[in-house]
Amino acid sequence: MRVARLTGIGAIRVFDEPMPHVAAGCSLVRVSTVGLCGSDLHWYVDGGIGDAKLDHPMVLGHEFSGVIEGGPRGGERVAVDPAIPCEQCEICREGHRNLCPDILFAGHGETDGGLRDFVVWPDRHLVRLPDSISADVGAVLEPLGVAIHAVDLGHVPLGGTVAVVGCGPIGLLLIQVARAAGAAVVVAVEPLEHRRAAAVRAGADVVLDAADDRADLRAALPRRGADVVFEAAGPAAAVETAMYAARPGGRVVLAGIPDDDRTAFSASVARRKGLTIAVARRMKEVYPRAIALVQRGLVDAGSLVTHGYPLDNVEEAFGTAAGRGGLKVVVRPSVAEPLQ
Repeated sequence: MRVARLTGIGAIRVFDEPMPHVAAGCSLVRVSTVGLCGSDLHWYVDGGIGDAKLDHPMVLGHEFSGVIEGGPRGGERVAVDPAIPCEQCEICREGHRNLCPDILFAGHGETDGGLRDFVVWPDRHLVRLPDSISADVGAVLEPLGVAIHAVDLGHVPLGGTVAVVGCGPIGLLLIQVARAAGAAVVVAVEPLEHRRAAAVRAGADVVLDAADDRADLRAALPRRGADVVFEAAGPAAAVETAMYAARPGGRVVLAGIPDDDRTAFSASVARRKGLTIAVARRMKEVYPRAIALVQRGLVDAGSLVTHGYPLDNVEEAFGTAAGRGGLKVVVRPSVAEPLQ
């Protein structure tokens, strides 16, 4: 089977490798769609993410869907939950499986991800897809789950005001989920013009350029700022903007990943406002809710997919994603010809 491995910074190649062994409690999945995430780009551009560094050729990709091959669930279309917690530790037993210190995660460390023809994955982490949800949308359910978890942490008040700083795929999903959660006003901040346009389509009431004067941001927010601010970019400037946009007593949820593994902001601003700061780590058990939001039309996940490539064109796919020219770039191993 074909397997795309990251062999070094900016170097990803397709290899021919043996089919994987199907262990007990697992199924063989033919991969349909793999979404390229910002964290995948950290591996591709920087050779690591946070304190994890590339030390062997690895298979990226944690946003993916596929079809189960053989067994009692043969032919079933599934979304793959990329996180495999130990289920035994105190953290897992308390319901925080996303924080399990021994978690295995697709496309991270020693656990290969979805950029290949076939993957073997635990049955309990294969989520059946309704017929109404495409393979592409099935892959986007993972970032949608991240957005849902962030909104859970934000405790968005009914009829409240939300600001979203950074309108990549996660930010665009945050806009939609916050609106579904009852936000009356959503203000978005984004430096790239095409993503600002996407934020308008996603339902933001006001969309500002990150280069705009902060007075414009203040004018766009009622009262003394947003009840909840979601930072979905990573750089320190975005975090500073998030702190500035929050009202006194408000909440700031940090979902972005900084390039240098450091998050910094003006302590005086956060302290004087008495802000509650939460850090989002992946997601909890939210796939059923993600599917329900898509099925009911409350979130348009498919609109995020702007570029698609076959597995043999994976280098081009990463180049497009790293160039930030579109929104969500996907790789479709089951498709032989370039799609866009």
